[in-house]
Amino acid sequence: MKTIVTSILSVLAFASFATAEDKKDIVDTAVAAGSFKTLAAALTAADLVETLKGEGPFTVFAPTDEAFAKLPAGTLEELLKPENKAKLADILTYHVVSGKVMAKTAVTLDKASAVNKKDIKLTVVGEALTLNGSAKVVTADIECSNGVIHVIDTVILPPAE
Repeated sequence: MKTIVTSILSVLAFASFATAEDKKDIVDTAVAAGSFKTLAAALTAADLVETLKGEGPFTVFAPTDEAFAKLPAGTLEELLKPENKAKLADILTYHVVSGKVMAKTAVTLDKASAVNKKDIKLTVVGEALTLNGSAKVVTADIECSNGVIHVIDTVILPPAE
């Protein structure tokens, strides 16, 4: 019996190791999902792809393509222009928190400090975690090799200086 238990534990340990090794980074995970084409284009325009492929860990509140489509007409096109790279980077880094913050922890927080040094207000409304009272986490805890993604339904904009 002891040999069987040891064998099962060895298989489980190997399986969890293989799963960790098979995870993609945040950027590759988002691209593979297929619903973050706009986010991927924006990360490229802001030169943030390599950063989010880095060691991390990062927590990314990732707006879907539908979230970007909610922006006023022309906003995205304007932000993607080279002369607006700094503003785009500020918006995108407002969706990123240093460290790996899983949903069970996020729902206990009042705020999270984004990598652009601005706070995101976190509240639980009903059973959903919301950011700044407008964006709702629709899918939580997508684990990646360098952090976690929480999918949100609205682009959040950093507060004015």
